[in-house]
Amino acid sequence: MSDLRDKALAYHEHPKPGKISIKPTKPFTTAGDLSLAYTPGVAEPVLAIAAAESEAYRYTNKGNLVAVITDGSAVLGLGDVGPLAGKPVMEGKAVLFKRFADLDVFDIEIKAPSTEAFIETVVNIAPTFGAINLEDIAAPKCFVIENSVRERVDIPVFHDDQHGTAVIVCAGLLNSLELQGKRLEGARIVVLGAGAAGIATTRLLIALGSKREDIILVDRKGVIHTGRTDVNIYKQAYAVDTPLRTLREAMLGADVFIGVSGPDLVTPDMVKVMADRAIVFALSNPIPEIMPNVARAARDDIIMATGRSDFPNQVNNSLCFPFLFRGVLDAGVHRIDENILVAATRALADLAKEPVPPEVLEAYGVAELTFGPDYILPTQFDPRLIETVPARIAEVVCAREEVATVGAGTA
Repeated sequence: MSDLRDKALAYHEHPKPGKISIKPTKPFTTAGDLSLAYTPGVAEPVLAIAAAESEAYRYTNKGNLVAVITDGSAVLGLGDVGPLAGKPVMEGKAVLFKRFADLDVFDIEIKAPSTEAFIETVVNIAPTFGAINLEDIAAPKCFVIENSVRERVDIPVFHDDQHGTAVIVCAGLLNSLELQGKRLEGARIVVLGAGAAGIATTRLLIALGSKREDIILVDRKGVIHTGRTDVNIYKQAYAVDTPLRTLREAMLGADVFIGVSGPDLVTPDMVKVMADRAIVFALSNPIPEIMPNVARAARDDIIMATGRSDFPNQVNNSLCFPFLFRGVLDAGVHRIDENILVAATRALADLAKEPVPPEVLEAYGVAELTFGPDYILPTQFDPRLIETVPARIAEVVCAREEVATVGAGTA
């Protein structure tokens, strides 16, 4: 671990501190260039944008610029480390946006005295950007922040810890259920962790076809049932009428376990009492709710996924957010709705079933990757992601616009 620490710190310090920088995109070597880039030439796009704000997408980088914003209250699994300590993670997100989708990022770490002040800050700086990625903000205030900002700005707002996680989990789950000979409709699902990721995943599962009563949401106090009076409104929305009270009781006969909680919370016995051909997504990182070798020792018929790169079936948000943002910005979307999340989910699930190109095998140092129990999701370095996910989003947007046009024509 000390070796990893030394390497990680050196990586971030040398040859210059941090992971990102800003570079000009236009020639800037002559007096003529200067006159165009700044005064007097810059007045022309200023006047054009003042006359029509949409011209900002034509004359500035707004349409390719994402704000990655945090208050540092829920950074990785490290908790409330504060906004400045969250900056390395936000810079890391910027690198992923650029590497995978050629999107530019300003990382913004906000120290605000209240949730309301944080919201005001985000809303006030929104005109700079084409989209906003909220990141590492603790629940339940993350729900308030996202909803409030979305209502007040005219650009896409996306909380990756909620929706990015949900998209990847659901894509992997759709494929796992298919491999296990099961369907989402009717599958009994246990979600351990009722924060941002757990609630968003539950919401997307329902959008994809799960029945609300088939999903048991569990927090640190047990099953979220209709008799509980100690849960917030976001958890209460997914409370079910059930006699189940503990995680162990919920796991009995369950087809699916999704953990977005903490380390070592699931025992081998809990895995043993699940249904035949069960699915276990233990996504706490770096230490899962149950390690794959422990789970597989308890059952040899399960499909297993974690958030780690050193085991098969890594569930990682970088499979989603760069490509989803590329898609919504290219399509001119002002709001990321449920239909877009479903489209991204199905695009990722479908791509895993396609033959894997040689450059991906080379990047991961393997001879073969084939759709199956140890390959339920595409890899981050699959070059087809940048084509597949944005294309599916464009289809959804196009279909929505066609419906709107037909409706306007018949009105």
